[in-house]
Amino acid sequence: MTQKNSLFKGQQKRKTVPPNRHGKTPHIRKGKRFVKPLNVTEEMGADRELSKFINNCNEIKAATAANKEGGQLSIVKPPTETASAAKK
Repeated sequence: MTQKNSLFKGQQKRKTVPPNRHGKTPHIRKGKRFVKPLNVTEEMGADRELSKFINNCNEIKAATAANKEGGQLSIVKPPTETASAAKK
């Protein structure tokens, strides 16, 4: 049997907020934790494809604007297969 009555089998020590931290701020987690949805619907897939298309268009626009201004920004990823299939 344990000497500390708050630490019996299966129990964990609870973290408490100290009454005075002397100017120390509590640790803040940055960003949200991504949790995958349990069921993926067709609507979610369509939204994902739409966002991919919009991101690709924005990247192309940014690259062309930079090239017009004299920079050398280019897209590193090869074009998607859907765009190459449309050309055939």
